[in-house]
Amino acid sequence: MTVQSQTRNDWTSTLRVDYVLLGAVVILLIIGLIMVFSVTFPPRLQQGAQNPQSEFVKQAIYAAIGMFALLVFARVDYRLWGRGALIMMGVTLLLLIVVLFTSPVNNARRWLFDGSIQPAELAKFTMVVYMAKWLSSKGEKLRQVTYGVVPFAIIVGVVCGLIVLQPNMSTAIIIALCALAMFFIAGADLVQLLLLGISGGVVAAIVVMKTPYQMERFLVFIQNPLTLSDREGYQVVQTLIALASGGLFGRGIGAGYGKFGFVPTPQTDSIFALLGEEMGLIGTWLVLGLFLFLVYRGFRIAAKASDPFGQVLAAGLTFWLIFQAFVNIGVITATIPFTGVPLPFISSGGSSLVVALASIGVLLNISRAQGPQETNASFNLGWRNGGTRVPRADRRQRNSSARR
Repeated sequence: MTVQSQTRNDWTSTLRVDYVLLGAVVILLIIGLIMVFSVTFPPRLQQGAQNPQSEFVKQAIYAAIGMFALLVFARVDYRLWGRGALIMMGVTLLLLIVVLFTSPVNNARRWLFDGSIQPAELAKFTMVVYMAKWLSSKGEKLRQVTYGVVPFAIIVGVVCGLIVLQPNMSTAIIIALCALAMFFIAGADLVQLLLLGISGGVVAAIVVMKTPYQMERFLVFIQNPLTLSDREGYQVVQTLIALASGGLFGRGIGAGYGKFGFVPTPQTDSIFALLGEEMGLIGTWLVLGLFLFLVYRGFRIAAKASDPFGQVLAAGLTFWLIFQAFVNIGVITATIPFTGVPLPFISSGGSSLVVALASIGVLLNISRAQGPQETNASFNLGWRNGGTRVPRADRRQRNSSARR
């Protein structure tokens, strides 16, 4: 291949990057930085903190690191992640074990290196990569119990079990749901899906019943929080008050009241409630619309990917980000029991932000690898023929060759 031809191919590949997806993520990131500043600077200034802007500066640094990771991952061939999936899983499991022997912070063991790294956040990305590699390599064997359901249950069970021990039930549930969705996309039948779903639900219910604070949250959820004591229903009530008090257009950036000691963890798990208070219903709709648009672009990339691994990987990354986003929003709107999950690209948090942005870089790289023959690809649900639910690259190539 000549230098001129190689340059032309590189330029064409660059043009195929999904800049629309990138634009949506950048908007979410900007909204996140604005909200982190708005909910942290005024309270710290009121308290007389020496550096009231420190939380915002830290988040801005993580955003810069995350954008750098996004740009690097967008240039790294996504197939390399598949080749290193086993090593990545080994390292992640080691970190998940090591973190269990650290000193607890707020009765949880989730962080390494003075809170700079959260292994559970790395586990989300690693699990998606590993499952994409494993599932895409099984083919029709995926429908066999010994090759499909049993190994899948063991892999997911080990990773989620280590995360539950931290304890971090919400992250374990997100990983399990994401893996289950990938299993279905890769070609598992509904009987397998139902069996795994029921088994996972039973295990989750047992864990909740055996964990007092989880059980308390569930009991609060099934009751009217307004009728509970200030201690039991406080967090749910305060987030709902903040979310609703913004009205249609919000109080204005920086003008919210909830961040002044009323809403717990306003810059992390509860930031969507403060966003509703300061940006109003319009702001929440904008964020919801951007996440839904991310889903559309992510699955569009998955449908057009040039190989089964890329298809399942793109779908898995999209499932992960949207599951986490809607778990966070579901908690704030009291649609699901209260649990601590950051809102991707918006909540304060280093590991979560960097890993989420890096995953977008992988999605962009998959979009770069799409060839002209994939432009009309679409998902095949495979209800009648029992095939996979993503378009097979080899099938498209054979059809293209036959037409020629």
